[in-house]
This record gives sequence, structure tokens and C-alpha cells, in this order.
Amino acid sequence: MPYAGIALLGGFLGGLSDADPGRMPVWAPWEFSPLEYLACALVTLWFFQGLAREPVDERPARWRRIVFVGSIGALYAVLRTRYDYWAQHLFVLNRIQHVVMHHLGPFFIALAGVGPTVRRGMPRWARRVVDSRAVAAAMRAVQQPALAAVLFVGSFFFWLIPPVHFRAMIDDRLYQLMNWSMVVDGILFWSLVVDFRPRPPARISFGARLAVVVGAMIPQGVLGLLLALWPRDLYSYYALCGRLLPSMSAITDQHLGGIVIWLPPELLSMALVLMLVVTMSKRKLAARVA
Repeated sequence: MPYAGIALLGGFLGGLSDADPGRMPVWAPWEFSPLEYLACALVTLWFFQGLAREPVDERPARWRRIVFVGSIGALYAVLRTRYDYWAQHLFVLNRIQHVVMHHLGPFFIALAGVGPTVRRGMPRWARRVVDSRAVAAAMRAVQQPALAAVLFVGSFFFWLIPPVHFRAMIDDRLYQLMNWSMVVDGILFWSLVVDFRPRPPARISFGARLAVVVGAMIPQGVLGLLLALWPRDLYSYYALCGRLLPSMSAITDQHLGGIVIWLPPELLSMALVLMLVVTMSKRKLAARVA
């Protein structure tokens, strides 16, 4: 029954989006994407189904539930609402969109730590896929510390290469690929480092987690600072498509986008470094006392 409801709602939104996108409410998709819609809807459904199936004493804390649902809501907001249209017409809004997709949303999904709950709510075939050897091997490969940092920084940098960015913004298939790569890579990266357990069961040690976070933080901060100070417009797409705020100059738009790339991710990474250091220190102190 829930799957039928998801399908019917998706069909309605997709039809309305194709027929008259101007009449879509602000919370509905400007351009309907079945895959993005299903990803948000199914993960949310599986979370609540898993929550209902879990024993009360095994359910995640209320703050974790709120953080997870809020994170999915944030991803939906920047991907599936009219904000997506706005982000296609102003560089700073596009950067906010990518920071939410690549940093804030995945970070807080990892912080919530409700993966077992979501898995419990999945149908059997989906659990078999998630638990398969192929998926486990792929996860081990892409979550090698050095590779994880390179992929995290590299994917963000790649889509900001001016010719690549221009092409992605005018080609719907590349645009979808860009957005999917941001979310998937963000979840893979933050789920590796936002872990306050010792190794094992954590995949890597505290020292490796700190090294990965700092290694990713520095180049991204440099990129944001460069764009915030660069003296000429690098992203002509936004002038050609029609800037959402005509009164904002291209340079101002780019400089604000650079600040968005620079400050929020740096602050998030610094906060995680502090949390990891405090957790590591507490564990060492507890071990000495014991």
C-alpha cells in the first residue's frame, strides 16, 4: 500500500510538472526526476517502517530521528523543490545547493547513524543487495582513507571547472549525474569519518579519520578562498541563462559563491575534528583510569 501511494503521488507530480510547471507548489519538483523522487521517498518510508519494526529499546534516540528526517528534508528541498530552478540561475544559490548535497545533508545523515533502522525497513530483495559481497567490496574500495579524501575533494572540484560546469548546467543528463555524484560521494565520505567508535567496529582509526578530514578540508578551503577573491567572472552560464537577481553582478555572485564553498564546509570540518579529538581523548583517559 505505501508503495502504491508513492507511485501515485510520483505520477501526479510528474504529470503536473510536464504539463504546467508554473503551477507547481513551491514544495513540488520544478523538473520531475523519478530517480531522485524515489530515492527520497523510499529511504523515508524504509526509515519509518524500520522504526515501527524495531524493539523500543533498540530504536535510535529521538534527536537522531529528527536529524535524519531533517537531513532528508534538506536534500529534498535543494533537489526537488523550486529551489532547484533558482539554483540554476544564480551561482551562489547553486553553491549552497552543492554544499547541502555534498556536506551538510550527508554529514547529518551520518551523524544520525540510523542505517540499521533503514535496513530493517527495507524489503528482503533490497536487504540482499545491500548485504551482497559486491556492495561490501565496493564500499571497502571507495572508503580507503586516501581514496575517500581524493574522491571527496575531486568530485567537488571537477564540477567547478568552468567548461565542465557550463556543460553540466545545459545538459540535463550531466546535471543529474553531477547532483547524484555530490550526494552519493558525500554520504560515502561522511559515513566513513563521522564515527565516534573505536576501530573496530569503525572502519578506520581515529588518527586516519582526522587525517582524512583535514586532508579534504584544506584544498576545499583554498578553492573557496580563490573564488571569493578571483577578479573576473569564470562562470558565464549564469549571465547567458539570465541571472535570478539581475541587480547582482557576476563578480559579486561568484565571490559570494566562493564564500559559501569556503566557510560552511570549513566550519563543519573543524567541528568534526574537535569532536573526534575530544572523543579520542576521553577514550584514552578512560583506558588509563581502567
